Amino acid sequence: MSVLWTSDEIAAATGGKASEPFEVSGVTFDSREVQPGDLFVAMPGTVHDGHRFVDGAFAAGAAAAIVSQPVNGPHLLVDDTFTALRALGRASRQRSQATILGVTGSVGKTSTKEALYAALDRNRPGKVHRSVKSYNNHTGVPLSLARMPRETEFAVFEMGMNNAGEIRALTAQVHPHVALITAIAPAHIENLGSEEAIADAKAEIFEGLERGGIAIVPNDSPQRDRLVRAARRHADRIITFGGGDADVHAVHAVAADCGGSLISAALLERELTFTISQRGEHWVSNALAVLAAVEAVGADVALAGLALADLGGLKGRGQRHAVAVDGGEVLLIDESYNANPASMAATLKSLGAEKDAVRRIAVLGPMRELGTHSSALHAGLAPAVLDAHVDRLILIGEEIRPLDEALGDRVPVDRVDSVEEATDSLRRIVRAGDAVLVKASNSVGLAKLVESMTKELACST
Repeated sequence: MSVLWTSDEIAAATGGKASEPFEVSGVTFDSREVQPGDLFVAMPGTVHDGHRFVDGAFAAGAAAAIVSQPVNGPHLLVDDTFTALRALGRASRQRSQATILGVTGSVGKTSTKEALYAALDRNRPGKVHRSVKSYNNHTGVPLSLARMPRETEFAVFEMGMNNAGEIRALTAQVHPHVALITAIAPAHIENLGSEEAIADAKAEIFEGLERGGIAIVPNDSPQRDRLVRAARRHADRIITFGGGDADVHAVHAVAADCGGSLISAALLERELTFTISQRGEHWVSNALAVLAAVEAVGADVALAGLALADLGGLKGRGQRHAVAVDGGEVLLIDESYNANPASMAATLKSLGAEKDAVRRIAVLGPMRELGTHSSALHAGLAPAVLDAHVDRLILIGEEIRPLDEALGDRVPVDRVDSVEEATDSLRRIVRAGDAVLVKASNSVGLAKLVESMTKELACST
């Protein structure tokens, strides 16, 4: 394992004092994720103090810990461990010679981040770093920075927010050379009040751009001009992607044999024909955003196209499972990680495109953080449900009742109060040949339904 940090480097970055010399090969603040050689950061918590887990981290193989109180084992003593983590992330960014790309947006930012990582890693295998999972907040971003190997050539960081000002703080740490916004949708509208305010909050990512930086903006968004105006204040170059007169756009996009799409795209300097393994029109947009970023940093777009063709299903974001049932299999589409009106509509449309399905079933939970707009936005999903020719719905909780009321008796609906009841209901009604979409905000916990249904998994894509 290569050395990520030495005790001297960590002490210099944080102002802390090392108990003894040590070297680490990774960084984590979750004791459940500790790998041999890691640096464990004992973070303060609202429920549990990370210092309670230091012994467990050492038992799992941690090489050292950052702590604010002395412990047994190699450690670096600091006044505040969260401040130390941010300082370590800042030192990592300062020493790095990598081209840094930042990704945000209301919809598709994690999926686009993963696809962009795959595209760049196909160009420079083993030399690309990215934030894992959805480590995109005030703790996840500095952790992802601190984990960046010194030999990294490209790095992709996701940035998320719930309120105005949060992206500004994150982009000031990341200082990207390229800032990409995937889409604007009414996610977090409860806190921000309008899509215009959401666009302004997302556009804060441009404020951290390095000199000569590039902004990549969705051309199809109603907030396009607002985003472009914000980008002009900070970016040396602005690239649009999507439909219409976008700089990077699809000339043709048709369904591919694999179930994804075959796309001929006009890029900045050339045209490229490629396939994407992921299903849905929203993934065409994601792919165009990825290619815009890859071309902007001077990497090979043809290799990026190959990576998009090979991109596997992402857990909670479209991963497809073939689940054995009596008489055959059921297709289970796992979109359990998150939901907002735009992503709900997009994935329902993808469900409707499952032409081989005997029946289409959707298990839907509520979309959270919609505030006073919640009832109207849930009811507004009715046209997407009808257009997808959904044969049966399982709806979870009171928040999603307006969708049931908007549909009337046009679609059979099972109303349930919990994920456990939804799982039982699905098991009762599902049969061979069905295609089942599972989607809700992450806090609903629909991943438990997917886990339960896939215990006897036949295959995944």
